[in-house]
Amino acid sequence: MVKIALDPAMYHPTLSVADEVRKAAELGYEYLELSPRGDFFSWHRYPTAGDAELKSVKDAMRETGVTMQTLVPVYNWSSQREDERAAAVRNFRRLLEIAVELDCPMVNSELSGDPNDPQHCDASFRRSMDELLPHIERYGLELNLEAHPYDFIELNDAAVDLVRGINKPYVNYLFCAPHAFHLSDGAGDVRRMIDYAGDRLAHVHLADVFNHTINGGLRYITNPPGADVRVHQHNEIGNGDVPWDELFGALRDTRFDGVATVCVFGWNERADEIHKAMLERVTKELGA
Repeated sequence: MVKIALDPAMYHPTLSVADEVRKAAELGYEYLELSPRGDFFSWHRYPTAGDAELKSVKDAMRETGVTMQTLVPVYNWSSQREDERAAAVRNFRRLLEIAVELDCPMVNSELSGDPNDPQHCDASFRRSMDELLPHIERYGLELNLEAHPYDFIELNDAAVDLVRGINKPYVNYLFCAPHAFHLSDGAGDVRRMIDYAGDRLAHVHLADVFNHTINGGLRYITNPPGADVRVHQHNEIGNGDVPWDELFGALRDTRFDGVATVCVFGWNERADEIHKAMLERVTKELGA
């Protein structure tokens, strides 16, 4: 059965992690996916959560019955700079310890690196995997990898191929709906991408986004024109161009039974309303 998790990013400015656990329960979610925040673990930095913070979260989980399903660190383990790559591995090893302490079975992460130097980034990523996979296996954790916009791999099929090549049963693929147009060079062919992932698909992120390639590329405007950036959003379902009937239909047809995370960002003033509506829609579509 699909597990529906909440990414509480819109509550990061106002709630502690323990209170985000309680908020998830209040909204009707049984599972939490914790994204980066400065007082726990943040982008590209060593995690800051200590014993007191971990205890408060465990107490909140016992109080509410909410499970910490996933942690989502982002470390540049694919960096061409060896000092930065080694630091990312060190940071990730501590993150794994935190996952174990929270009885969190799963870690999601991005490939990181630089799309302008994919060959060297791939070599760095492989070195990092060689160092980290024994720890992930020893802890009994699962690792799901996604191709994020501006990673050294940005396309769905190439990322799935990378995961298959790692060839470990506990390393699988995460398909992120709000990245659908970056993952497909604007095609947005979500059914084909989900089918390509096949039995390697273990996790999906659910939010809407506009297709940055249509209307002459003017859905979003960046200055100067042609700047080397990637633009996307994480909107509620219906506020974007993702073909949701096709996406949910593909997940049902493949009998997807992994984790589906609601990850809407940037609409903090409507957070409760959006998260309740998203939970209702995903539950209806995936029969969770």
